[in-house]
Amino acid sequence: MPRYELSLILKAMQRPETAATLRRTIETLIERGAVVRGLESLGERTLPYKISKHNFRHTRGGYFLVDFHAAPKIFPAFLNHLERDVDVVRQTVLKKEIPITPSNCCGPPPAQTKDITTQPE
Repeated sequence: MPRYELSLILKAMQRPETAATLRRTIETLIERGAVVRGLESLGERTLPYKISKHNFRHTRGGYFLVDFHAAPKIFPAFLNHLERDVDVVRQTVLKKEIPITPSNCCGPPPAQTKDITTQPE
């Protein structure tokens, strides 16, 4: 399964309501077969611009990152669920690329070359 990162902006709420919203979101991911690897809180801050969502104008929000593995087929229903959630102001899912290092790349390591155009004096 590919690895993804969900960035969430939740409306400004007290800690228990925020925790309930995050729990609801992560449980929805798990119910659809995703494997959640991590949750990171980036804190609450002023939004860069006012966002209107569910008949309310938001000026502050809590920023969160969820790292998970999932099959691509779950996203239409999951994003629809997040769109209908009144506590979610904005959501974005990004696919995380796995960096290729020489240890997990096929083929021999690159050869070391020397510059032979200059002569020592």
